[in-house]
Amino acid sequence: MSTTQVETSLESGSKTVLEILVVISFCHLLNDMISSLLPAIYPLLKESYHLNFFEVGVITLTYQCTASLLQPLVGLHTDRRPMPYSLPAGMGFTVIGLIILAVARSFSTILFAAALVGTGASVFHPESSRVARLASGGQHGLAQSLFQLGGNAGLALGPLLAAVIVLPRGQSSVAWFSLAALLAIVLLSWVSRWTKRHMSNLRASLQSHKEQQAVSGKRVVRSIAVLLALLFSKFFYLASITSYYTFYLIGKFHISVRSAQLHLFVFLGAVALGTIAGGPIGDRIGRKRVIWCSILGVLPFTLALPYANLFWTEILSVLIGLILASAFPAIVVYGQELVPGRVGMVSGLFFGFAFGMAGLGAAVFGELADLTSIRFVYLVCSFLPAVGLLAAFLPNLERFPIRTVRQTVDAA
Repeated sequence: MSTTQVETSLESGSKTVLEILVVISFCHLLNDMISSLLPAIYPLLKESYHLNFFEVGVITLTYQCTASLLQPLVGLHTDRRPMPYSLPAGMGFTVIGLIILAVARSFSTILFAAALVGTGASVFHPESSRVARLASGGQHGLAQSLFQLGGNAGLALGPLLAAVIVLPRGQSSVAWFSLAALLAIVLLSWVSRWTKRHMSNLRASLQSHKEQQAVSGKRVVRSIAVLLALLFSKFFYLASITSYYTFYLIGKFHISVRSAQLHLFVFLGAVALGTIAGGPIGDRIGRKRVIWCSILGVLPFTLALPYANLFWTEILSVLIGLILASAFPAIVVYGQELVPGRVGMVSGLFFGFAFGMAGLGAAVFGELADLTSIRFVYLVCSFLPAVGLLAAFLPNLERFPIRTVRQTVDAA
C-alpha cells in the first residue's frame, strides 16, 4: 500500500477535526497578514531611508528568496524527519524579524529582518499544509480550501492594518504585529501536540507497509512540470489583476480611485469564494476535472475582458476570480496524491513557486506597462489561461475505494 492509501484508510475511520482546521487556517491568516505587511510599508521605508526602486526591489528579492526558495527544502526535510514543533519554532523567526524591522536603522538591517520573516513563512506553509491534510478526515480538498482561505484573508488584511496602524505611527509600530505572531505561536504549539500524537499513530501503521508509487517516476516529473506551468499561468494572471486592476479601471473608464478600489475588493471576494469552493468540488468530482475547468475554462472570460465596458468588466472579473482561484486547492492536493509520502515537499514547492510567480509577474507586467500601457498588459495576459491545455497530460489518479483500503489494513 502507498502512504497516501494508508492515510486515507486511517482518516476515513475518523471525522474531520474541524477545530484543528479552523486554528491552522487562522494561523495562516496571521502569518500571511504579517508577510503582506512588508510590501505595504515600502513607501514609509523608501522615504525614511531614501531608498531607490532598485533597493526596494532588493528587499522583495531577499524576502522571496527565503520565503519561496526554502519552502521545498523545508518540506523535504520534514517529510524525512517529521518535526511537529517546527510550526511554533518557525513563527519564532517571524517574531524576531518583526522586532528587528521595528528598530532597524540601516538598509542592511531591514534586509536581515525581511529574510527572517521570509524564513518563518517558509517553515509555516509546508508543515501547516501537512497538518491540514492529517486533520481532513479524508476530505483533503475541503481541508486545503479552508487552509488557503485563511491565507487569502491575511493577504488582504495586512495592507489595511498597515494603513491604519503603521503609516500614521511610524516604523516602530511594526513591533505591535509581533503580538499576532506570539498568539500564533501559542496556537501552533497546541496544534503541534495534536499533530505529534496523530503522526505517531500513522507511523506505527505504516511500518508494516512498503511505500509504492502508482505513477512511474518519469510521469511524476512530467506531471509536476505541468502543474507548475499551470500555476505559472494562474499566478501571473492574478498578479496583473491584484497589482494593476485599479490603474486599468481608472485609465480606461476614468473612474475615481475609491470606485476602482471597490471593484478590486469585489474581485478579491470572488477569489476567496473560488478558493473555498475548489477543494470540496475536487473531493466530489476529482482534482483533474477542477484543474482542467478552472484554468482553461476561464479563457473565454479573460479574452473578453479587455474589450468589455465597465459593467461587463466587473461581471467578467468576478467570474475570472471565482473560477481561476478554485484551481490552487485542487492542484496542491493532486500533487500530494501524485507523490505519496512527500506532503511537505509538494506543498512547499507549490506554495513557494506560487509566491515567486506572483512577485515575478508583478515585476514583469510593471515593466511591460512602463514600456507600453496597462491596457496592452491585459491584452497579453488574456491568453495565459490557454496554458490550461497542458492539463490533458495529467494522469487520472484513481482513489482506492475506502472500504477496500480499510479491509486491506485490517488484513495486514
